[in-house]
Amino acid sequence: MKKRVGAVLLLLLFVWVGQASAEKEEELKPVPKAYADKHMPKGWWTDAAIIKEGQRLFETAKHEIEDKRAKKMVKIEKGCLTCHAIDKAKDRPVTRGAQDFRAEKAMNRFSDAYWFWRVSEGVPKTKMPAWKEKLTEEERWKVIAYEHTWSHGSKPADHTHKEIVVSVEP
Repeated sequence: MKKRVGAVLLLLLFVWVGQASAEKEEELKPVPKAYADKHMPKGWWTDAAIIKEGQRLFETAKHEIEDKRAKKMVKIEKGCLTCHAIDKAKDRPVTRGAQDFRAEKAMNRFSDAYWFWRVSEGVPKTKMPAWKEKLTEEERWKVIAYEHTWSHGSKPADHTHKEIVVSVEP
């Protein structure tokens, strides 16, 4: 009986520690100097035509990336939806670990320069590829304007949040 109680308590401790670390906000990396002065073109956060074009690109942009673990090339055929679409059964992005653009608190932390940097250069040690060779600067901004609507109930909104973290590489 004591062993069972001890095992249950240990299991609860692991679950609690896991939840606490998952809830802990990850510190954002500083934006490299090359991207520090990048900003969304004026009015694009809420421009319906820009957002619509961003949605088209988000859903259709093609890319090919190397899966180093499987030692093969992987084609991204459905644009950003390949990883960031929502799995309705699990209520999370289809690729585990992919950014959930509906997460208002998380998305509101990204400065536009940070967001542009991550879309442009990708995210190391993740499946997020660099899009700077596949999409023009203007196209990347359009995609970001569309992604931003997810954290606002799929509605356009200015990206002026008190939570925005601005940190630039020294």
